[in-house]
Amino acid sequence: MSYEDRDTYGMYKNQDKEGPGPRLMGADTLIGNDVYNHKDEDLGDIKEIMLDINSGKVAYAVLSFGGFLGMADKLFAVPWSALKLDTANKRFLLDVDKARLESAPGFNKDDWPDMADPIWQNTITSYYGTKL
Repeated sequence: MSYEDRDTYGMYKNQDKEGPGPRLMGADTLIGNDVYNHKDEDLGDIKEIMLDINSGKVAYAVLSFGGFLGMADKLFAVPWSALKLDTANKRFLLDVDKARLESAPGFNKDDWPDMADPIWQNTITSYYGTKL
């Protein structure tokens, strides 16, 4: 389901059709959005958005990948800057091969890492080649 389908308030109905897409988006409309790579492989969907309270910026999108019907999914914290909005297909793009994502640092839904830990943050940003 796309962010436009989740728009219960009508915030996207008057968006600028000339630009690349919405300049500001409601976080609730992003949960559940599909994430694909440039090979058009389905990499999962966004389960959560993590905000850095001190900076006021979005730090990570938590991506669910694998499993069946939500069972045994592996979760990945992907730096927000690694995602690009694909307005034509109403989804997000992550420039990572499926095999690389499968070996990415991930976690179980019942055992979340300390995402504020600088060592953990460095591991994640290094893996995706981004900065927070």
